[in-house]
Amino acid sequence: MTAVPDTGCSPEGEAGSGWSAAVRFASAALHHLGRDQRDAESLLRERGLVAAGGIGSGARSANGSCRLLRASDGWVAINLPRPGDLELLPAWLGLPEVLDTDLTVPWEEIAGVIAPRESDAVVSSGQELGLAVAQVPISAAEQVDVQLQHRGTADPSRPFVLAAVGGTVGARSLAGLRVIDLSSLWAGPLCSRLLAEAGAEVIKVESVSRPDGARLGDRRFFDRLHVGKEFVQVPFEGGASGAALRSLLAEADVVIEGSRPRALERLGIDPAEVLAARPGRVWLSITAYGRTGPWRNRVGFGDDAAAAAGLLDGLAVDAPRFVGDAIADPLTGLLAAGLVADAVAAGGGMLIDLALREVARSVALRAELQLGAVSR
Repeated sequence: MTAVPDTGCSPEGEAGSGWSAAVRFASAALHHLGRDQRDAESLLRERGLVAAGGIGSGARSANGSCRLLRASDGWVAINLPRPGDLELLPAWLGLPEVLDTDLTVPWEEIAGVIAPRESDAVVSSGQELGLAVAQVPISAAEQVDVQLQHRGTADPSRPFVLAAVGGTVGARSLAGLRVIDLSSLWAGPLCSRLLAEAGAEVIKVESVSRPDGARLGDRRFFDRLHVGKEFVQVPFEGGASGAALRSLLAEADVVIEGSRPRALERLGIDPAEVLAARPGRVWLSITAYGRTGPWRNRVGFGDDAAAAAGLLDGLAVDAPRFVGDAIADPLTGLLAAGLVADAVAAGGGMLIDLALREVARSVALRAELQLGAVSR
């Protein structure tokens, strides 16, 4: 897949909206994988179909952890899905420590503190503390920032970075290949499930001390993402304690991970070294903003990454609202599966660098173009 398939245009229904653009993108990805395109909408809605929540509405995300709030010069997306995030509110915004036993997020207080501040300062101070905070662009088309420039991903037809690393082998199918999946939450696990359905042997590897955060959500959704996979738990550590993890990587034909670069560095894991150790391997990295560039260590999840991409409805009238449920996650998982399948068919020796924000921006640009065509 040298470029994202053209999703085309349709004047019917919600043409031009973020949701319809997302469905068309997902349909094209499924077609590329040789799968039924009619599954596109159900895959984008998958969490809501089996778990509590549903689809985002207005400025509140489907799972309730993310909000679109107004700063003095625009909108920001603030995602606080982890209990530890609330402990950082005093340092970030000067708010009192949250002592509620139910860990209720004080959204009204946060909105009040954010309102008079500039969005850039809100985001930079939050990201420094490891919080998933993002600026919402005026439009995806006008958003060409230092991260996109550094990575060369401003072109919506190529929202990924590919690097040839290690030797190649002959063309192969996914059948029988061993996939070591270190990822968590939604995008990476969806990708590896699609690979498993194509015949790959997928081993989901979790940290003994820090298992997949999706386990804290609805169990039915977790089970659905991981059907057909083998489960292994090992220490995610460097040195001698990380021998089991390195052994699993040594057996892999494909590695999927979602760690920011500095996390892999702490483990002493270099993707280039893993790829070079045996020809034909493929390494897939899925992060919020990409594994290269000045924002490579920024934190992000599906809802805030989509907002950072401009994949929101209502931006044109200054009333942004979420599109779908953590929409950047399933969109990225679908594209990732196609890219891995292509890399394997081409003989491997490839590092695939995917960013949630860049995939969502590709869809947002299509939505903006279609909206312009319909309005004319």
